[in-house]
Amino acid sequence: MNYRFQNLLGAPYRGGDAVFAGDSPVLLSAVGNRVASTDLGASSSLTLPFESSSNVTRLAVSPSGDFLLAADDNGRALYANLRRRAVLHRVSFKGAPSAVRFSPDGQLIAVAVRKVVQIWRSPGFRKEFFPFHLLRTFPGFAAGVTAFDWSPDSAFLLASCKDLTARLLPVKNGLRGKPFLFLGHRAAVVGVFFATDKKTGRVKGVYTVSKDGAIFTWNLVEGNEDNDTSPPPSPGTPEQGSEQNDAMELDGGSRKRKSLGESGKSDTAPLHLAKWELQEKHFFMQSPAKLTACDYHRELDMVVVGFSNGVFGLYQMPDFVCLHLLSISREKITTAIFNSLGNWLVFGCAKLGQLLVWEWRSESYILKQQGHYFDVNCIAYSPDSQLLATGADDNKVKVWTVSSGFCFITFSEHTNAVTAVHFMANNHSLLSASLDGTIRAWDLFRYRNFRTFTTPSPRQFVSLTADQSGEVICAGTLDSFEIFVWSMKTGRLLDVLSGHEGPVHGLMFSPINAILASSSWDKTVRLWDVFESKGAVETFQHSHDVLTLAYRPDGRQIACSTLDGLINFWDPSDGLLMYTIEGRRDISGGRLMTDRRSAANTSIGKYFTTLCYSADGSCILAGGNTKYICMYDIGEQVLLRRFQITRNLSLDGVLDFLNSKKMTDAGALDLIDDEDSDVEEGIDQHTRGNLGLGLPGSMANRGRPVARTKCVKFAPTGRSFAAATTDGVLLYSVDESFIFDPTDLDIDVTPEKVEEALAENQHQRALILSLRLNEDSLIKKCIFAVDPSNELCKVHGHYIQQNSRTLLPALKSLQRSITRLHQDLADTCSSNEYLLKYLCSAGTKN
Repeated sequence: MNYRFQNLLGAPYRGGDAVFAGDSPVLLSAVGNRVASTDLGASSSLTLPFESSSNVTRLAVSPSGDFLLAADDNGRALYANLRRRAVLHRVSFKGAPSAVRFSPDGQLIAVAVRKVVQIWRSPGFRKEFFPFHLLRTFPGFAAGVTAFDWSPDSAFLLASCKDLTARLLPVKNGLRGKPFLFLGHRAAVVGVFFATDKKTGRVKGVYTVSKDGAIFTWNLVEGNEDNDTSPPPSPGTPEQGSEQNDAMELDGGSRKRKSLGESGKSDTAPLHLAKWELQEKHFFMQSPAKLTACDYHRELDMVVVGFSNGVFGLYQMPDFVCLHLLSISREKITTAIFNSLGNWLVFGCAKLGQLLVWEWRSESYILKQQGHYFDVNCIAYSPDSQLLATGADDNKVKVWTVSSGFCFITFSEHTNAVTAVHFMANNHSLLSASLDGTIRAWDLFRYRNFRTFTTPSPRQFVSLTADQSGEVICAGTLDSFEIFVWSMKTGRLLDVLSGHEGPVHGLMFSPINAILASSSWDKTVRLWDVFESKGAVETFQHSHDVLTLAYRPDGRQIACSTLDGLINFWDPSDGLLMYTIEGRRDISGGRLMTDRRSAANTSIGKYFTTLCYSADGSCILAGGNTKYICMYDIGEQVLLRRFQITRNLSLDGVLDFLNSKKMTDAGALDLIDDEDSDVEEGIDQHTRGNLGLGLPGSMANRGRPVARTKCVKFAPTGRSFAAATTDGVLLYSVDESFIFDPTDLDIDVTPEKVEEALAENQHQRALILSLRLNEDSLIKKCIFAVDPSNELCKVHGHYIQQNSRTLLPALKSLQRSITRLHQDLADTCSSNEYLLKYLCSAGTKN
């Protein structure tokens, strides 16, 4: 089967920008080196199939909603077609962009790289050798540029800067003169916005917002050229505006200038040459919290702001009337935006992986999603493959709907890392094990913890399983090397299985009987008869530590991985070793920044820590502490495919070869913080960990997260599998796309071949051939030859099974309708039976 990437669960937002795709309800957010697309209208989420080379920080969408520009923290950007979800072009900006924005007409793209603003031509649908063309560059900023806003006619650009200023830049050709400066702020300016007149649509003012919680209102003074007697500034200095209405530069000394604004025929000066005055100062009064995010809706004349203490405010301008002032968390809000209509507010908290969409008029949530903000340790599919449970180091258990990509319930009763999760066979309850010494059972109907299993003395649990009947619960420990057995009905501790001499990391019941298999770091796999309490029935010795195990779905084979990179396959009934797969070379790949050896010569991570059989038992999936997941054919003992979980260079262990220039006596340069990297308020702790940021001038304590796979699971249907990785939970599914090409004809596509396929009952092949021939008579013949009672279930069976929760009401309604029609028909026939008999008998007599 051809498995392809389908979705990424576990984190709807991880920092950077969040933007809407034009006027649609589709919200795009940065998730590591990928982009998540959330359709708020259809209540579904998916991750776009392409990925950048490092963490995506800046997003911009064209006004039409057709194109996406995603820039990462290495300065590389992807230009993608959103409708086809395909990358069209790639470009490098030679530095990490701090702001990216399309012009309102979609023809230009403004990019801020360090202290320079660049204006690029948008590629659009043109096919060119080098589609990105740099049109203009605006240098002269004393510090990094933080935000942009375009004028409605795409002729001017407002740029805010960390040097406490905002500048009005003339972009279109023919606009001459120096940029205009807005001064007066006492902290870095993080937001600038054009205000327009609602009747004429012309620019009437500017709002500037600073990090210390101040918002200044600047008004455009029109018709005052003849009254201006202030001397022009010295050459080479930009124009300035402040509380004292500083000097305005005149073009060539003349006092009458022609405007190149929106109409092109006005007698007023262009915006950057016109006179601006500071009208009002307002303060949000949230000290000591810093303002970290802001946005402005031009039609509604409203400003939304977010602060580092988790508080957000919605204000009506220009009167600065507070409509809402609420707190959504205790962590920093890293993004806050309006949708195109202005009725929805979007907030993102990078540290918590939180994404909220709030309807401010009705004060209700449209979307409320939060991912795991630490590594996901374990995953489990529900028996019907519709739900996926995850447990992580943040002490939480989350349950996700696979089809929509949304988390619908979070259990947070654990007080330490969750190490294992397991769905019960009834599909209505979930088990979780934790290092806090408890096993908890969760009711997925009432969303509550209905039973907690504990031990007489505290233990740390690292593995968990339950028998097929759901009566017995077993958990393996990290510290005491024991296996504890409880009764699901009573919650009582039934037995303690001793014998292992190392942590019990693998635990699984046989699918066909009550035999329990366990693996330990003591180099053994043991089989236990739990119900007979006879202790270990069988012991399989290995030459190295056993890291994990898995039962084949038919219960006739056990696979276990060892520290030397082998996967051993045992016959549990005879106790014989059936096969051995050498996986060291297959899983090896990626070099850590601290490694002194190459990826090929190092022995670190060349083993599998998680195994899972496919639904039919013919293949096995294996993952470990590297960037690869391996799929093997068991019968042939060959590698079928190797999946690379990420290409994110912000993670450690992705590159096979390191740059020797970055290795110093003090360690890798990437792990040493520089003096300028401390400063971004929008960078959260998770992102700082990804970037390797610590104290300035010191080695980062955490370093970069390492690319690895902690758990892999096949769906019971066999159509997909999930992997818990450093980036999140990756979902892969069978590619079922079919491209119809009516001109794809060859010598084998003939009406005779269609007849042969029908004669051999190969209805699907016959229909495909008839479609390629495009003859109505053959198509109808093939369709009518199909037996609906059989083929409907064959074709749609997998889909109905995977989506039974959503289709169940419709199917029940259909069943009731058919039953009612059948009953009406039966009543009609029974009531007319004797009448028909009478008529028939009367006819024979006559």
